[in-house]
Amino acid sequence: MDIESLNRAAWDKAVDGGDNPATKVVSSQQVADARAGSWAIRVSAQRTVPHEWFPPLPGLRVLCLAAGGGQQAPILAAAGAEVTLLDGSPRQLGQDAFVAERDRLELRLVQGDMADLSAFADGSFDLVVNPVSTLFVPDVRKVWRECRRVLTSQGVMIAGFMNPDEFVFDPDALDDRGEFVVRYPLPYVEHETLDAAALQDRIAAGEMFHFSHTLEAQLGGMIEAGFVIAGFYEDRRTEEDGNPIRFYLPSDFVVRALAVD
Repeated sequence: MDIESLNRAAWDKAVDGGDNPATKVVSSQQVADARAGSWAIRVSAQRTVPHEWFPPLPGLRVLCLAAGGGQQAPILAAAGAEVTLLDGSPRQLGQDAFVAERDRLELRLVQGDMADLSAFADGSFDLVVNPVSTLFVPDVRKVWRECRRVLTSQGVMIAGFMNPDEFVFDPDALDDRGEFVVRYPLPYVEHETLDAAALQDRIAAGEMFHFSHTLEAQLGGMIEAGFVIAGFYEDRRTEEDGNPIRFYLPSDFVVRALAVD
Protein backbone atom coordinates (compact mmCIF):
# COMPACT_ATOMS: atom_id res chain seq x y z
CA MET A 1 0.00 0.00 0.00
CA ASP A 2 1.14 3.52 -0.80
CA ILE A 3 0.37 4.99 2.62
CA GLU A 4 1.97 8.32 1.80
CA SER A 5 -0.32 8.89 -1.21
CA LEU A 6 -3.43 7.78 0.68
CA ASN A 7 -2.72 10.08 3.59
CA ARG A 8 -1.86 12.92 1.24
CA ALA A 9 -5.29 12.61 -0.39
CA ALA A 10 -6.96 12.34 3.02
CA TRP A 11 -5.33 15.55 4.23
CA ASP A 12 -6.30 17.35 1.03
CA LYS A 13 -9.87 16.24 1.71
CA ALA A 14 -9.63 17.44 5.33
CA VAL A 15 -8.67 20.94 4.15
CA ASP A 16 -11.67 21.02 1.84
CA GLY A 17 -13.91 19.79 4.68
CA GLY A 18 -12.71 22.53 7.02
CA ASP A 19 -13.48 20.66 10.25
CA ASN A 20 -10.00 19.44 11.22
CA PRO A 21 -8.31 21.87 13.67
CA ALA A 22 -4.94 21.20 12.01
CA THR A 23 -6.20 22.83 8.80
CA LYS A 24 -7.32 26.15 10.32
CA VAL A 25 -4.96 29.06 9.61
CA VAL A 26 -3.77 31.66 12.09
CA SER A 27 -5.30 35.14 11.98
CA SER A 28 -3.69 38.31 10.68
CA GLN A 29 -3.77 39.59 14.25
CA GLN A 30 -1.69 36.63 15.43
CA VAL A 31 0.82 37.34 12.67
CA ALA A 32 0.93 41.02 13.61
CA ASP A 33 1.46 40.12 17.26
CA ALA A 34 4.32 37.80 16.28
CA ARG A 35 5.95 40.59 14.29
CA ALA A 36 5.70 42.74 17.42
CA GLY A 37 7.40 40.06 19.52
CA SER A 38 4.33 38.44 21.11
CA TRP A 39 4.05 34.95 19.71
CA ALA A 40 3.31 31.34 20.64
CA ILE A 41 2.90 28.07 18.79
CA ARG A 42 1.50 24.66 19.65
CA VAL A 43 2.73 21.30 18.37
CA SER A 44 0.08 19.40 20.37
CA ALA A 45 -3.59 19.87 21.17
CA GLN A 46 -3.60 22.62 23.79
CA ARG A 47 -0.32 23.59 25.46
CA THR A 48 1.96 26.17 23.89
CA VAL A 49 5.65 25.37 23.54
CA PRO A 50 7.70 27.19 26.22
CA HIS A 51 9.60 30.17 24.80
CA GLU A 52 12.78 29.01 26.52
CA TRP A 53 12.77 25.92 24.31
CA PHE A 54 13.57 28.06 21.25
CA PRO A 55 16.87 29.58 20.21
CA PRO A 56 16.56 33.30 19.32
CA LEU A 57 14.32 33.35 16.25
CA PRO A 58 15.63 36.30 14.15
CA GLY A 59 17.59 34.78 11.27
CA LEU A 60 17.18 31.23 12.59
CA ARG A 61 16.92 28.58 9.87
CA VAL A 62 13.78 26.61 10.73
CA LEU A 63 12.28 23.51 9.16
CA CYS A 64 8.58 23.10 9.96
CA LEU A 65 8.18 19.40 9.30
CA ALA A 66 4.81 17.90 8.32
CA ALA A 67 3.41 21.17 9.64
CA GLY A 68 1.15 22.43 6.86
CA GLY A 69 -2.12 24.12 7.70
CA GLY A 70 -1.12 27.75 8.13
CA GLN A 71 -0.25 27.60 11.82
CA GLN A 72 3.34 27.21 13.07
CA ALA A 73 5.29 28.32 9.98
CA PRO A 74 3.66 31.78 9.54
CA ILE A 75 4.08 32.63 13.22
CA LEU A 76 7.77 31.68 13.27
CA ALA A 77 8.38 33.58 10.04
CA ALA A 78 6.63 36.66 11.43
CA ALA A 79 8.85 36.42 14.52
CA GLY A 80 11.93 36.68 12.31
CA ALA A 81 12.92 33.12 11.41
CA GLU A 82 13.86 31.92 7.92
CA VAL A 83 11.22 29.22 7.55
CA THR A 84 11.05 26.22 5.24
CA LEU A 85 7.88 24.14 5.44
CA LEU A 86 7.70 20.55 4.22
CA ASP A 87 4.36 18.75 4.09
CA GLY A 88 2.88 15.91 2.07
CA SER A 89 -0.44 17.61 1.33
CA PRO A 90 -0.63 20.26 -1.40
CA ARG A 91 -3.82 21.63 0.12
CA GLN A 92 -2.20 21.95 3.55
CA LEU A 93 0.73 23.78 1.97
CA GLY A 94 -1.85 25.95 0.26
CA GLN A 95 -3.08 27.11 3.65
CA ASP A 96 0.39 28.43 4.44
CA ALA A 97 0.67 30.00 0.99
CA PHE A 98 -2.61 31.80 1.68
CA VAL A 99 -1.34 33.22 4.99
CA ALA A 100 2.00 34.18 3.44
CA GLU A 101 0.27 36.15 0.68
CA ARG A 102 -2.32 37.65 3.01
CA ASP A 103 0.24 38.86 5.55
CA ARG A 104 3.31 39.41 3.31
CA LEU A 105 5.45 36.66 4.77
CA GLU A 106 8.37 34.79 3.22
CA LEU A 107 7.93 31.02 3.41
CA ARG A 108 9.69 28.32 1.42
CA LEU A 109 7.10 25.61 0.75
CA VAL A 110 8.16 22.08 -0.21
CA GLN A 111 5.90 19.11 -0.86
CA GLY A 112 7.45 15.86 0.31
CA ASP A 113 7.61 12.88 2.63
CA MET A 114 8.62 13.69 6.20
CA ALA A 115 10.74 10.52 6.30
CA ASP A 116 12.73 11.60 3.22
CA LEU A 117 14.45 14.97 3.54
CA SER A 118 16.87 14.37 0.67
CA ALA A 119 15.85 17.76 -0.77
CA PHE A 120 17.93 19.32 2.03
CA ALA A 121 21.67 19.14 2.61
CA ASP A 122 23.26 18.04 5.86
CA GLY A 123 23.20 20.75 8.50
CA SER A 124 20.71 22.95 6.63
CA PHE A 125 18.68 23.98 9.69
CA ASP A 126 19.11 25.22 13.24
CA LEU A 127 15.63 24.17 14.41
CA VAL A 128 13.12 21.52 13.39
CA VAL A 129 9.50 21.96 14.52
CA ASN A 130 7.36 18.86 14.11
CA PRO A 131 3.75 18.95 15.35
CA VAL A 132 2.00 15.65 16.07
CA SER A 133 2.24 13.85 12.72
CA THR A 134 4.47 10.79 13.02
CA LEU A 135 1.32 8.67 13.46
CA PHE A 136 0.95 8.93 9.68
CA VAL A 137 4.31 7.30 8.80
CA PRO A 138 5.18 3.58 9.03
CA ASP A 139 8.77 3.99 10.29
CA VAL A 140 9.31 6.86 12.73
CA ARG A 141 13.01 6.08 13.17
CA LYS A 142 13.60 7.26 9.59
CA VAL A 143 12.06 10.60 10.49
CA TRP A 144 14.38 11.12 13.45
CA ARG A 145 17.47 10.11 11.47
CA GLU A 146 16.61 12.59 8.74
CA CYS A 147 15.90 15.33 11.28
CA ARG A 148 19.31 14.79 12.86
CA ARG A 149 21.02 14.84 9.47
CA VAL A 150 19.54 18.17 8.37
CA LEU A 151 20.21 19.85 11.73
CA THR A 152 23.43 21.56 12.65
CA SER A 153 25.42 20.29 15.61
CA GLN A 154 23.66 21.53 18.75
CA GLY A 155 20.57 22.22 16.67
CA VAL A 156 17.17 21.82 18.31
CA MET A 157 14.20 19.62 17.48
CA ILE A 158 10.78 20.26 19.00
CA ALA A 159 8.50 17.34 18.21
CA GLY A 160 5.04 16.25 19.29
CA PHE A 161 3.78 12.70 18.99
CA MET A 162 0.79 10.65 20.07
CA ASN A 163 0.60 8.51 23.17
CA PRO A 164 0.62 4.97 21.71
CA ASP A 165 -1.61 3.68 24.53
CA GLU A 166 -4.56 5.50 22.98
CA PHE A 167 -4.51 3.07 20.07
CA VAL A 168 -5.53 0.03 22.14
CA PHE A 169 -9.13 1.30 22.22
CA ASP A 170 -11.82 0.79 19.58
CA PRO A 171 -12.16 4.31 18.08
CA ASP A 172 -15.75 3.77 16.95
CA ALA A 173 -16.85 2.80 20.45
CA LEU A 174 -15.12 5.92 21.83
CA ASP A 175 -16.42 8.32 19.21
CA ASP A 176 -19.97 6.98 18.95
CA ARG A 177 -20.75 5.83 22.49
CA GLY A 178 -17.99 7.15 24.72
CA GLU A 179 -17.10 3.57 25.67
CA PHE A 180 -13.60 2.28 26.32
CA VAL A 181 -13.32 -1.04 24.54
CA VAL A 182 -9.83 -2.55 24.47
CA ARG A 183 -9.47 -4.01 20.99
CA TYR A 184 -6.02 -3.70 19.43
CA PRO A 185 -2.55 -4.89 20.44
CA LEU A 186 0.34 -2.46 20.09
CA PRO A 187 2.07 -1.32 18.01
CA TYR A 188 -1.03 -0.46 16.00
CA VAL A 189 -0.88 -0.59 12.19
CA GLU A 190 -4.29 0.47 10.96
CA HIS A 191 -4.42 -1.12 7.53
CA GLU A 192 -3.44 -4.48 9.03
CA THR A 193 -6.46 -4.40 11.37
CA LEU A 194 -8.97 -4.27 8.49
CA ASP A 195 -10.34 -7.02 6.29
CA ALA A 196 -10.25 -6.52 2.53
CA ALA A 197 -13.72 -5.02 2.28
CA ALA A 198 -13.22 -2.62 5.19
CA LEU A 199 -9.85 -1.59 3.78
CA GLN A 200 -11.37 -0.70 0.42
CA ASP A 201 -14.19 1.18 2.12
CA ARG A 202 -11.66 3.24 4.06
CA ILE A 203 -9.68 4.04 0.92
CA ALA A 204 -12.86 4.96 -0.96
CA ALA A 205 -13.94 7.26 1.89
CA GLY A 206 -10.59 9.08 1.76
CA GLU A 207 -9.78 8.44 5.42
CA MET A 208 -6.33 8.60 7.00
CA PHE A 209 -4.21 5.62 7.99
CA HIS A 210 -2.44 5.61 11.36
CA PHE A 211 0.49 3.96 13.15
CA SER A 212 0.90 4.01 16.92
CA HIS A 213 4.70 3.54 17.26
CA THR A 214 6.16 2.41 20.56
CA LEU A 215 7.77 4.81 23.01
CA GLU A 216 10.97 2.89 22.32
CA ALA A 217 10.72 3.87 18.66
CA GLN A 218 9.73 7.44 19.47
CA LEU A 219 12.07 8.36 22.31
CA GLY A 220 14.62 5.61 21.83
CA GLY A 221 14.65 6.36 18.12
CA MET A 222 15.55 9.98 18.83
CA ILE A 223 18.44 8.92 21.04
CA GLU A 224 19.66 6.38 18.46
CA ALA A 225 19.57 9.11 15.80
CA GLY A 226 21.88 11.32 17.84
CA PHE A 227 19.61 13.44 20.00
CA VAL A 228 19.71 14.19 23.70
CA ILE A 229 16.30 14.68 25.31
CA ALA A 230 16.35 18.08 27.00
CA GLY A 231 12.66 18.76 27.65
CA PHE A 232 9.37 16.89 27.85
CA TYR A 233 5.69 17.55 28.59
CA GLU A 234 2.28 15.92 28.14
CA ASP A 235 -0.91 17.31 26.62
CA ARG A 236 -4.55 16.23 26.43
CA ARG A 237 -7.27 16.46 23.86
CA THR A 238 -9.45 19.55 23.92
CA GLU A 239 -13.00 19.60 25.25
CA GLU A 240 -14.16 20.52 21.74
CA ASP A 241 -12.64 17.29 20.47
CA GLY A 242 -15.36 15.42 22.39
CA ASN A 243 -13.29 12.29 22.97
CA PRO A 244 -13.66 11.24 26.66
CA ILE A 245 -10.13 9.83 26.68
CA ARG A 246 -8.98 13.31 27.76
CA PHE A 247 -10.33 12.58 31.27
CA TYR A 248 -8.10 9.53 31.70
CA LEU A 249 -4.75 9.96 29.95
CA PRO A 250 -2.66 12.36 27.90
CA SER A 251 -2.92 11.90 24.14
CA ASP A 252 0.16 13.90 23.12
CA PHE A 253 3.77 14.04 24.24
CA VAL A 254 6.14 16.88 23.29
CA VAL A 255 9.92 16.64 23.33
CA ARG A 256 12.75 19.13 23.06
CA ALA A 257 15.79 17.30 21.71
CA LEU A 258 19.33 18.56 21.06
CA ALA A 259 21.42 17.30 18.15
CA VAL A 260 24.80 16.00 19.29
CA ASP A 261 27.87 14.69 17.47
